[in-house]
Amino acid sequence: MPARRLTTVACAAFGLTTAAHLAAHLTGRDALADASQWFLMPLLGTAVWAATRPDPTTGRRRRTRLTRLTLVALGFSWLGDTAPDLTTGDGSFLVMVGCFLLAQVTYSVAFVPYRGSGAPARPVLLLPYGAALATLLALCLPAAGGLAVPVVVYGACLTTMAALATGLNRWAGVGAAVFLVSDSLIALGAFTSWYAPPAPGFWVMVTYTAGQALIARGVVVADRASARGEATARGTTTAWGTTTAASRVGDARVAATERS
Repeated sequence: MPARRLTTVACAAFGLTTAAHLAAHLTGRDALADASQWFLMPLLGTAVWAATRPDPTTGRRRRTRLTRLTLVALGFSWLGDTAPDLTTGDGSFLVMVGCFLLAQVTYSVAFVPYRGSGAPARPVLLLPYGAALATLLALCLPAAGGLAVPVVVYGACLTTMAALATGLNRWAGVGAAVFLVSDSLIALGAFTSWYAPPAPGFWVMVTYTAGQALIARGVVVADRASARGEATARGTTTAWGTTTAASRVGDARVAATERS
């Protein structure tokens, strides 16, 4: 299947599965909610994989480091969605936290090269992230008990990932912030007694799926921008209309002739 068609199919399937999943939360169909959650990240990962397929005509024969790490992070996220179903109690929570911790670390490693363009390069922009982490820990730690250390470590990694994502582009920065909100809702539900909204799973998952989708969109946008830059640097003709090195030399010769 052509890459563009596969991307469209995967995005449509992700959207429909997400809609069914969210509807299941709103209608109390737990079995459907659990089953549909297993397919969310594989479908999103397929869309990213197809949208970033290497194009030999541009000289790119493998996916970028950013894309490869994003696919790994989506894989860890899938484990965080599914592995807890195999355990119970605190063990289920720790498995989920462990898998998503690996996802956050992987995302952070992917975004580190872009830190100079985002919040980490301007300390004042880090203040909202620090405030969000401090507030979340203040609300959750009193009841965390033996899980206090995992909560602190995960919160720090999650906030770091959100801040680093701002360096990639606006899509990724917003997506990571929404992802932070999603995980914060999970923590509030687990460690506070006052947080009890109707259909709590819906709010967690609508922010989770939106956050992951926005991050994925940001990665694809960055990947295509990188491909255009590589094509221009090589002087090859691409689908985006860059000119060949030979034509640029010809243009220069015409200009020199006209000046003489």
